[in-house]
Amino acid sequence: MGELMTEEEPAIRIAPWMHVITAGGGVCLDELLPTSGSVYVARLNGQDMTDEISTFQQFDESLKFPECFGWNWNAFFDCLRDLGWLSSDHHILIVDAAESVLSEDDAAREEFFRTLWRAGQRWSYTKRPEGVTLSKLVVVLSCGKGSAASLAAQLESLEARSHS
Repeated sequence: MGELMTEEEPAIRIAPWMHVITAGGGVCLDELLPTSGSVYVARLNGQDMTDEISTFQQFDESLKFPECFGWNWNAFFDCLRDLGWLSSDHHILIVDAAESVLSEDDAAREEFFRTLWRAGQRWSYTKRPEGVTLSKLVVVLSCGKGSAASLAAQLESLEARSHS
């Protein structure tokens, strides 16, 4: 398969289901695409996610959430951990300008990334006998070069907290 990644701008793999890339950089397609099955790809723009409602609206439109979606963080997680209404085996969420997501609301921003983390973790599984962790939901967060390290650090702190 092809590569989207360059040597100068490598992807930061936080977990099998979470990657941070710089705009114009990339991630190896082999890390995202399954060896078989159908894939649903949703591409969202973080600059359009200025508040909770606009964030939920972006995901609702891109992932075709059911009408019963409750427009709150618990309902958002419930939808991300299900996705059964999409006729695909695997899901890839690409959030461009991820550093802009909820940039004026720190609490909502943390809840957003924590929810993506939890959903990806929920979709993950260990392939036997290799013992490799894979995920049927992969999140790719694309951001500017100056934001990649801080975003990766924020996500790594989520990972550390999930193990404690």
